[in-house]
Amino acid sequence: MIKAGLNIGSSKISCIVSDFKKDNVNILSISSIPTSELKKNIIINYDKLLSDIKKLIYESEKNSQTKINSININIPAIDSISDYYESETLIGDEKISDLHLKKIINQFKYFNKSNDYYESINNIIAYELDNKTIFSNPVGNYTNFLKIYFYKLSLSNKYKNNITNLVDDLKLNVDNYIPTPLSSSLASLSNDEKNLGSICIDLGHSSTSTAIFENNNFIFGDSFLVGSNNVTNDIARGVSTTLSSAERLKTLYGSVISSPSDEHEIIEIPKISGESDEFSQINRSMINSIIKPRIEETLEIIWQRIKQNKLDNKKIKNVVLTGGGSQLEGIKEYAEIIFSSNVRLAKPLESLNLEKNFLKPNFTDVIGTVLYDPSDFSINFLKKDEKNKKKPGFSSFFAWLDQYI
Repeated sequence: MIKAGLNIGSSKISCIVSDFKKDNVNILSISSIPTSELKKNIIINYDKLLSDIKKLIYESEKNSQTKINSININIPAIDSISDYYESETLIGDEKISDLHLKKIINQFKYFNKSNDYYESINNIIAYELDNKTIFSNPVGNYTNFLKIYFYKLSLSNKYKNNITNLVDDLKLNVDNYIPTPLSSSLASLSNDEKNLGSICIDLGHSSTSTAIFENNNFIFGDSFLVGSNNVTNDIARGVSTTLSSAERLKTLYGSVISSPSDEHEIIEIPKISGESDEFSQINRSMINSIIKPRIEETLEIIWQRIKQNKLDNKKIKNVVLTGGGSQLEGIKEYAEIIFSSNVRLAKPLESLNLEKNFLKPNFTDVIGTVLYDPSDFSINFLKKDEKNKKKPGFSSFFAWLDQYI
């Protein structure tokens, strides 16, 4: 089965094509082109962006030797809403069945919707059977009381509608809209990390995304508009140089953690005028003194949002950094201080057997689009394949029963 994914970022657009055979994924192609037509989730030049995506789709089809008719698309979790709910019912020391689960879900306000948001993730994160918490489907167990804990991630319709218009003009079908934090984490976290609990932070060009997994459940997703480009702008303003020079300074000399030798390392930079013969000199410590406050602010925002959702009490001790911003020197060590956790720098999972060019953290967001399975992140007890197994004579009975449970 061919699956394609698209990520529209503020600095680049990426497309991936894969072939799924049973449980194995074969990446056929990953293509990427630079763009500057999206700023703070607002399309600056619609026609230019549409043209760029058309070129990218054509290049992806050529490289993968396939025809792309439908696609998975990342949606940023900017201005998202994370909600946690619980609902319980009396079972009466009976054996739990699918019908009990459907009843407790259908009686719940969980499915209420807002016109400004759509429910991107509808997830059950835990069950409680007579005060004992479990994380797997409880059907078949005996209990007196059953409680279900839910997580819902709602994303803004504004950006989704913009992307839908683009895809419609491309004459493509959308298979799934995926929260960007989730995509990045799917391509970055190992099975053990998802099970034991991990925070995955994608430090992108213009935004930062956070995903949290625990007990193999996605329990939090969030994005905000601060990224590595903010660091570049800070440097440009702080030392009065051009943006291109600031990007170079960040990449070659930037670090979150200073060294005593930084004071003595002198760097020559072009002045902001851009004149080829106008230069000034700064030391490396000046660059790092500009970088550190911005990185500290970014990581503190993440931590405060985790605390706002009362997830800090889970004491998750694994943090994984991905995205282009994760390549900044010293950020791993500084994140260990902020989160008091083990921190590792991620690249796409080795099991995907990617070409060396794409074993980079700035491609995890698009790679995750083809690893996404909607059935893993939605409430769906009576799945289609299970429904099809029911005896034909009972189909009308179940349709009638659904009206009352």
